[in-house]
Amino acid sequence: MDLEFNVQGGDFVRAGNASSQIKKVLKQLNADSAIIKRVVVALYEAEVNIAAHAYDGVIRANIDTERIRLLLDDNGPGIPDIERAMTPGYSTASSAVREMGFGAGMGLPNIRANADEFVITSEVGKGTHLEITVYLNQ
Repeated sequence: MDLEFNVQGGDFVRAGNASSQIKKVLKQLNADSAIIKRVVVALYEAEVNIAAHAYDGVIRANIDTERIRLLLDDNGPGIPDIERAMTPGYSTASSAVREMGFGAGMGLPNIRANADEFVITSEVGKGTHLEITVYLNQ
């Protein structure tokens, strides 16, 4: 099953839509609740990152009997230092984003912690690409 979602930068009202829809699908497929939680946490964090840091982005989800694979591509400023961005508590979020309760610097670390496989690439001035895989049968 393939699903696709668009995320608009700055739209915190709809950020979380993809993770909610994926959660519903996984429940219908009788996926383990602990697996669903990991997928939803990772995807929600990624969605919020697009809303907080990019102009827009696309989330593609592929679900089969063994795994869910999430591919996220955004059009944004990119990440100049991925290693630093992976440090818990490090954030480049604007003060406006922080005032809304986002931008604590835990997004990427939470994604990595909840994924079985996690790949991030970024090009400054172009955007960021995430690949998140969670195995459904563990």
